[in-house]
Amino acid sequence: MSSDTYRSYTASERRQRARAVFGGVRQAVADADTSRHAREIDRIDARAEERGARELAAMQRQLEKDRRAVADAKTTVRTCDRSGREAAKKAQRTAEDTLRRTERAARKLGL
Repeated sequence: MSSDTYRSYTASERRQRARAVFGGVRQAVADADTSRHAREIDRIDARAEERGARELAAMQRQLEKDRRAVADAKTTVRTCDRSGREAAKKAQRTAEDTLRRTERAARKLGL
């Protein structure tokens, strides 16, 4: 298990994994075979790792999209005439707010 790997567990998977860990500990204390529990934990971890990779890829795409939107909004502010300047500035603030929210969520995922 690599510590730099992001895994996204569902609530059900968390419960199943906890049960498997507990069962493995009980078996280990009883000096019995724990391979069944280890396979269960590995299976759950693999699914969570695949889901985590998909979520990270989606977050990276969203982050890039929001960065492009901010760049576009800034360009619009710089190139618009006086009549549309206030609306362009409002659109830029909205794009920057969206980017901040996305960056905050990305930091929580470890990006």
